[in-house]
Amino acid sequence: MSLQRRRGLLCLGLLCLTLLRVAPVEAGFDEGVLAHERGDYATALREFRVLADQGHAKAQFRLGAMYATGQGVPQDDRQAVQWYRRAADQGDAAAQYNLGVMYATGQGVPQDYGQAVQWYRRAADQGLAEAQNNLGVMYEKGQGVPQDARQALQWYRRAADQGLAEAQNNLGFMYATGQGVPQDASQAVQWYRRAADQGHATAQHNLGVMYATGQGVPQDASQAVQWYRRAADQGHADAQVNLGVMYATGQGVPQDARQALQWYRRAADQGLAEAQNNLGVMYEKGQGVPQDASQALQWYRRAADQGHATAQRNLGVMYATGQGVPQDASQAVQWYRRAADQGDAAAQYNLGVMYATGQGVPQDYGQAVQWYRRAADQGLAEAQNNLGVMYEKGQGVPQDARQALQWYRRAADQGHATAQHNLGVMYATGQGVPQDASQAVQWYRRAADQGHATAQFGLGFMYATGRGVPQDYEQAYFWYNLAAARAPSEQRKTMVSARDKAAGTLTPAQLAAMQAKARTWQPTPEPQRSPAAMPATPPPLPPLPAPSPRIGLIRQAQQRLQAQGFDPGAIDGVLGPQTQQAIRGFQNSTGLLPTGELDARTLEALGIR
Repeated sequence: MSLQRRRGLLCLGLLCLTLLRVAPVEAGFDEGVLAHERGDYATALREFRVLADQGHAKAQFRLGAMYATGQGVPQDDRQAVQWYRRAADQGDAAAQYNLGVMYATGQGVPQDYGQAVQWYRRAADQGLAEAQNNLGVMYEKGQGVPQDARQALQWYRRAADQGLAEAQNNLGFMYATGQGVPQDASQAVQWYRRAADQGHATAQHNLGVMYATGQGVPQDASQAVQWYRRAADQGHADAQVNLGVMYATGQGVPQDARQALQWYRRAADQGLAEAQNNLGVMYEKGQGVPQDASQALQWYRRAADQGHATAQRNLGVMYATGQGVPQDASQAVQWYRRAADQGDAAAQYNLGVMYATGQGVPQDYGQAVQWYRRAADQGLAEAQNNLGVMYEKGQGVPQDARQALQWYRRAADQGHATAQHNLGVMYATGQGVPQDASQAVQWYRRAADQGHATAQFGLGFMYATGRGVPQDYEQAYFWYNLAAARAPSEQRKTMVSARDKAAGTLTPAQLAAMQAKARTWQPTPEPQRSPAAMPATPPPLPPLPAPSPRIGLIRQAQQRLQAQGFDPGAIDGVLGPQTQQAIRGFQNSTGLLPTGELDARTLEALGIR
C-alpha cells in the first residue's frame, strides 16, 4: 500500500531581502563597508549616515538595509523604506529592487503590488537579475499587472541568462508546466539542472521529480534520490518528504522504513502537512516505529488542521474504527466531509457508505448515491461498484438494471473483484443485458481467480449445472471448496453444503486430486487501475453487500413458482423457508425429489436455463 504521492514542482515567490554589494566610492563609504563586514555596526552606521545625509545613494541603500535587518539600530521597516526611496529616486538599482520587495510584502508601507511592479521594472531595466526575476513572478501571478505567462517567461529568461539560479528554476517550471511556452520537459530539465548545480534546493528537488517520473530524462530512481538528498540536506521540506517516500517504497535505495520515518519527521517538524500525514501512516502501520494509534491520530490531526485532504480522510477512518480515539461515527462523518468537499474521491466514497448505512448521519440513500457518484466519476472502482448496487436495488435512485450493469462494468474493468462478481450475476440472470451464461462464467472466473469467495461459489454452481461451461463436478467441487474455505460465516453453511453434495459425485481419486489442487491454489490479484486518489493508508469502510450469485436466479424461480400456483412469499431473491416450501411442492408435483433446493433438474423443470 503506497503512501501519499510525491508533490508537484514548486515555484518560489519573491526573493528574501538581501544586501547587494556595490563598489566603494569614497573613503568614508569604504570604511563603512569594511566595518559592516567585520560586524562593527556602530562604525558602519556612523559612516553611512554621514554620507547618506549628504545624498550618497549607495550609503542611503546601505543605511536602509541596516534598518531593515536591525543591524546597529532597532529594526524599523519604515526607516528602511525612507532610505531605500531616497537611493531609488537617484536611480540605485539595488534600492529600487528592495523598495519593490517592501511594497510587495507590505513591510514599512501598505502592501501595493502596483508600486512593487513599478520599482521592480526600474531596477530590471537596469539589468538587475533579481528584479527581473521578481517582475516575472508578478506577471506569472497577475499581481500589480494583468496575468501574462509570456511576459513572465521573458523576464525569467533575462534573469536566467545572467545565471540567477532562482530565475533558472522558475524558467524550468514554466517549461515543465507549459506556461507561456509549449510544454517541454527536456528544456525544463536543462534549466533545473543549471540552477541545481548552483546549489538551488528547489531546483534540486524539481530535478529529482523529473528523474523520479521520467519527464525529460529516462526514469531513474537512483538519480531522483541523489537530487532529493541534496535538497533535503539543505532543509527543503518537499525534498525531505519525497526522499522519505523513496525509502518507504524502496525506489532508488534499499527499502528502509526507519530512514523513511526520519525524513518524514524532519519535514513534518517544518510543518509540511504531507509529511505529517505520512508520519501518521507510519505510526498507524507500525512501520519503522512501534505501532501507536494515538501518535498516528496526532499527526493526522496536525495535517488535517492545515486542510490536507488525505489526512482529513485518514482521521475520519480513525474515528470510524475507533483507533487511537473512542469510536465516533459523527466525527468520522465531519472529517470525511471536509476531505470530500476538497474532491478526495476516497473520502467521498466513505461518506457515501456512512449515508448508506446510517452511521453518524441519518440513513439517506439519496445522499449516498450523490457521494458515490462524485467518487465514481473520478474513477474510484469501489464507488462505481456501490453505485451499481444502488441502481440494482433502487436505493436512492429509480431501479435500473442497465445503469447498474454500466457501473459494475466500469469497476470490473479496473480489476475490482466484487464488481466482476456482480457483473457475472447480471449476465447469469439477464438483468440489464440478455442472459448469457458464458459471459457470466468469464466474469465469475476473473473475480474467483482473485480470491472472491462468492464468485468462486458462483463459478462452482455454473460447473455443477453446466451453464456456460460443460458440466464438470470436479471443477464444481474445486471452486465450492475454495469458496467454503474463504466465505464469511453467514454464507459458509450454504457453501459447505454445496461442496459436500459435489463431493458425493466424485470418486475417491478425483476427490483427493481436487483437494490437493485446492491446497496449493493461490489467488492472482489483477492490477488495480483505479486512480491514485483512492485510499492510500487505512482502507475505506467496506462496500455495501453485493448481490449473492443466485439472487437473480432465485427471483426468477419465485416468479415461475408463483405463476404455477406455488406461493414463494416475497419475490426478493432470498431462498427462505416459504420459498423452499413452494419448491418442495413443485418438486412433488413434477416427480422430483422434494429437497427444497434449486438444483439443476428443478431449474430445468421451471424453464430456467
